[in-house]
Amino acid sequence: MSTIQPVIVTADQDVLLGFYTKLFGAEEIFRVPAEGPAFYLGLRIGDTDLGLVAKTDPLTGAAPRILLSIGVEDVDETLGRVAALGGSVRGGPNDMPWGQRVAHIQDPDGNPLNITQPIPAR
Repeated sequence: MSTIQPVIVTADQDVLLGFYTKLFGAEEIFRVPAEGPAFYLGLRIGDTDLGLVAKTDPLTGAAPRILLSIGVEDVDETLGRVAALGGSVRGGPNDMPWGQRVAHIQDPDGNPLNITQPIPAR
């Protein structure tokens, strides 16, 4: 059995923890070490796990090689909260021909994200 868990390396773990918690309802489910400043935080968003690893110099500025896509209840409502939480809106929202409403954002570290929701059938 194999599972894939995305892990974001960040110089400001607290900022990303707040962003993913407040925007997507992430819950902290695991931390290493258990007490004091964490090296690793395990978050759960829906039925998916996301890791945040603290690193002083995470080599930001390089072209992203991964994109997280996170399903939400309401793309437009979620998009309205991105900037206040330290992220930025890069595009959308747009209704796509494959049946999703999609917007492109970046978290406070500049990691690219798509937020998506199904378009109701008419």
